[in-house]
Amino acid sequence: MATLSDDEIASALEGLPGWSREGDEIAKEYKFGDFVAAIGFVNRLADRAEAANHHPDLEIHYNRVRVALSTHSEGGITAKDTALAAEIEALAQ
Repeated sequence: MATLSDDEIASALEGLPGWSREGDEIAKEYKFGDFVAAIGFVNRLADRAEAANHHPDLEIHYNRVRVALSTHSEGGITAKDTALAAEIEALAQ
Protein backbone atom coordinates (compact mmCIF):
# COMPACT_ATOMS: atom_id res chain seq x y z
CA MET A 1 0.00 0.00 0.00
CA ALA A 2 1.46 3.34 -1.02
CA THR A 3 1.74 6.32 1.30
CA LEU A 4 -0.66 9.17 0.66
CA SER A 5 0.47 12.43 -0.91
CA ASP A 6 0.37 15.65 1.12
CA ASP A 7 -2.79 16.69 -0.73
CA GLU A 8 -4.47 13.33 -0.09
CA ILE A 9 -3.64 13.56 3.61
CA ALA A 10 -4.96 17.14 3.83
CA SER A 11 -8.15 16.10 2.07
CA ALA A 12 -8.68 13.11 4.37
CA LEU A 13 -8.11 15.24 7.48
CA GLU A 14 -10.87 17.62 6.39
CA GLY A 15 -13.32 14.82 7.19
CA LEU A 16 -11.66 13.92 10.49
CA PRO A 17 -12.38 16.71 13.00
CA GLY A 18 -9.59 17.28 15.50
CA TRP A 19 -7.10 15.03 13.73
CA SER A 20 -3.85 16.60 12.59
CA ARG A 21 -0.75 15.56 10.78
CA GLU A 22 2.33 15.28 12.95
CA GLY A 23 5.22 14.29 10.71
CA ASP A 24 4.63 10.78 9.40
CA GLU A 25 1.51 10.15 11.46
CA ILE A 26 -1.96 11.51 12.06
CA ALA A 27 -3.04 12.05 15.65
CA LYS A 28 -5.83 13.23 17.91
CA GLU A 29 -6.32 13.57 21.65
CA TYR A 30 -9.69 12.56 23.07
CA LYS A 31 -10.94 13.73 26.48
CA PHE A 32 -13.45 11.80 28.58
CA GLY A 33 -15.28 12.36 31.85
CA ASP A 34 -13.02 10.09 33.86
CA PHE A 35 -10.47 7.29 33.73
CA VAL A 36 -13.05 4.51 33.35
CA ALA A 37 -14.61 6.21 30.31
CA ALA A 38 -11.17 6.67 28.74
CA ILE A 39 -10.31 3.00 29.25
CA GLY A 40 -13.69 1.95 27.84
CA PHE A 41 -12.85 3.92 24.69
CA VAL A 42 -9.43 2.26 24.48
CA ASN A 43 -11.03 -1.18 24.80
CA ARG A 44 -13.51 -0.45 21.99
CA LEU A 45 -10.70 0.97 19.88
CA ALA A 46 -8.54 -2.12 20.51
CA ASP A 47 -11.26 -4.38 19.12
CA ARG A 48 -11.53 -2.33 15.91
CA ALA A 49 -7.76 -2.05 15.52
CA GLU A 50 -7.32 -5.79 15.94
CA ALA A 51 -10.07 -6.50 13.40
CA ALA A 52 -8.31 -4.18 10.93
CA ASN A 53 -4.90 -5.67 11.79
CA HIS A 54 -3.70 -2.10 12.21
CA HIS A 55 -2.58 -0.94 15.63
CA PRO A 56 -2.30 2.71 16.70
CA ASP A 57 0.10 4.17 19.21
CA LEU A 58 -1.86 5.07 22.35
CA GLU A 59 -1.05 7.31 25.29
CA ILE A 60 -3.40 7.31 28.26
CA HIS A 61 -3.33 10.13 30.81
CA TYR A 62 -6.19 9.68 33.29
CA ASN A 63 -9.15 10.96 31.22
CA ARG A 64 -7.25 11.75 28.00
CA VAL A 65 -6.26 9.36 25.24
CA ARG A 66 -3.89 10.34 22.44
CA VAL A 67 -4.21 8.18 19.34
CA ALA A 68 -1.55 8.24 16.62
CA LEU A 69 -1.70 6.33 13.35
CA SER A 70 1.01 5.55 10.82
CA THR A 71 1.66 2.58 8.58
CA HIS A 72 5.15 1.76 9.79
CA SER A 73 5.72 -0.90 7.14
CA GLU A 74 5.18 1.77 4.46
CA GLY A 75 7.06 4.54 6.26
CA GLY A 76 4.19 7.00 6.48
CA ILE A 77 0.48 7.68 6.28
CA THR A 78 -1.68 5.43 4.13
CA ALA A 79 -5.38 4.94 3.45
CA LYS A 80 -5.28 2.30 6.20
CA ASP A 81 -4.58 5.07 8.72
CA THR A 82 -7.32 7.42 7.56
CA ALA A 83 -9.84 4.56 7.42
CA LEU A 84 -9.08 3.49 10.98
CA ALA A 85 -9.20 7.13 12.13
CA ALA A 86 -12.74 7.37 10.74
CA GLU A 87 -13.73 4.21 12.64
CA ILE A 88 -12.19 5.60 15.83
CA GLU A 89 -14.19 8.81 15.39
CA ALA A 90 -17.39 6.76 15.32
CA LEU A 91 -16.36 4.99 18.54
CA ALA A 92 -15.78 8.25 20.38
CA GLN A 93 -19.32 9.54 19.81
